[in-house]
Amino acid sequence: MITLDTALDILRARLTALGAETVPLSSGAGRTLANGVSARRTQPPFHASAMDGYAVRASDLGRGETRLTLSGEAAAGHASEKPLRAGEAMRISTGAPVPAGADQVVIQENTRCEGSDIWLTDESKPGKNIRMAGTDFEAGTELLRAGDRITPAALSLAASSGATEFSVTRRPLVAILSTGDELVEPGDATRPDQIINSLAPAIAAMVSAWGGEPSYLGIARDDTADVRDKLGQLGSADLLVTIGGASVGDHDHLRAVFGEMGGQLAFEKIAVKPGKPTWFGQLDDTYTLGLPGNPVSAMVMARLCLKTALTGLLGGHDTPLFTPARLGVDLPANGARETFVRARLDAASGRVAPLSNQDSSAASALVASNCLIRRPANAPAAGCGDRTQILMLDHP
Repeated sequence: MITLDTALDILRARLTALGAETVPLSSGAGRTLANGVSARRTQPPFHASAMDGYAVRASDLGRGETRLTLSGEAAAGHASEKPLRAGEAMRISTGAPVPAGADQVVIQENTRCEGSDIWLTDESKPGKNIRMAGTDFEAGTELLRAGDRITPAALSLAASSGATEFSVTRRPLVAILSTGDELVEPGDATRPDQIINSLAPAIAAMVSAWGGEPSYLGIARDDTADVRDKLGQLGSADLLVTIGGASVGDHDHLRAVFGEMGGQLAFEKIAVKPGKPTWFGQLDDTYTLGLPGNPVSAMVMARLCLKTALTGLLGGHDTPLFTPARLGVDLPANGARETFVRARLDAASGRVAPLSNQDSSAASALVASNCLIRRPANAPAAGCGDRTQILMLDHP
């Protein structure tokens, strides 16, 4: 067995960015940038009013009320070509270009109008209530980096800079293969000795959420010929994710057939709990990640290993997995394997506490968790209030 850190290092080293493709701005959300985005224009492109009110010369304002003469109006999308002269004020709306000669905007609440005379109460402060040209960014500024995921905010930023398309990493094609005679597909009739294949749709949802395109190969039965047939259907898949079938039982044929077909292992076990049977290798041009059959084990290792694998194939940024927290209860000493404990982090107190049910088949406990407590191998007992590390889960 190897440590989790070593396994993740192997995944990061082996799984590198796929090729790039160009997509229109409207299709960029959720994609990962293959190349950065630089601004084609300055934003704002002009000095703009930040408030509704009146554009003035700051030097015209004095103590108390100041009377100025109304000279016109500047509205958003309709710049005034008339410069502002001394003793004048111009009506202006939020987002409108500030007229030449003006260097301050007095908000509407601090004004009163009497015919063509405007009375203003404000201190002289050049630049007040004005967004200066280039406050957000200048033309040529790199706004988004290669490896950034295009969030709605990033999409808005790129659009405002003049971008009309993105160079993004191709979505990894991820084949998903379940194994075992005990499985039936959701909606099919089950015998008393069978269970529903709940993991395949969950893994497919994870793949989609993390930027890949899932392709389901079905269930490989506990028969070497069927396993071989399913592995022969990989096509152009970049990554194969198998579920179950990797233990040492008499009916677990997956790893043996994988080897017979020329598959090469990079690692075959990880010293973690849950998730020890997780393995990784390559079959021809397809990387292969084997997940355990127990629901919680598979989901935990998918969060750790599958997400890391997809990040590598997308060329995404390698961000820290774990964050610090403080324990809300005492924890006993840990055993020889690194352990991930299903838990809940209380946002108000910043304390984290484990759930009572830690069985590797209890999916309900995983849904009730919002994080996992990371307990190092052979960690001593820890007390309430001690610092620990947690892995935040993607659901609330």
